[in-house]
Amino acid sequence: MLKTNLNLQPNRIGEAAIAASRQMWLASLGAAVVTRDWVKGEAGDMFRTLVKEGTVVESRAIRFVGDRIETSVSIANTVWKETRKTVESTVKQAADTAVGIAQQVLPKSLPKFELPPALRTGKLAAKPVKRTKRTGKVARKATRTVKTAKRAKRA
Repeated sequence: MLKTNLNLQPNRIGEAAIAASRQMWLASLGAAVVTRDWVKGEAGDMFRTLVKEGTVVESRAIRFVGDRIETSVSIANTVWKETRKTVESTVKQAADTAVGIAQQVLPKSLPKFELPPALRTGKLAAKPVKRTKRTGKVARKATRTVKTAKRAKRA
């Protein structure tokens, strides 16, 4: 074990501890004075410089983010327009195909049937209908047609 002079003399350890704590105290006072002098002289200029640099960086960041958002919105609009065109053309193709198949499958001459004016507008007329054999049949057919259309629409 290494023996030092400090181990043999307890007074010197206390004096060294007191001297060290005093030196720390004096160093902190010196740091406070230097800081105070720096704040009085140079800190204002340094603070203004930091604010200017922060403003420049902030404006660049806002410009960058704004450009990115504008680009994203533009891309989204383009994708939306393309999607809409694709859906429209697909639906048109499907409708044309359905019409073509219907024309091939259905007979060439279908019996002519004309809806009564009340059914063409979608509302039944409130006019009273004279009851004859013929008008009774037409009214029953029209009622059945409307009911069938409503059922098909619900389904």
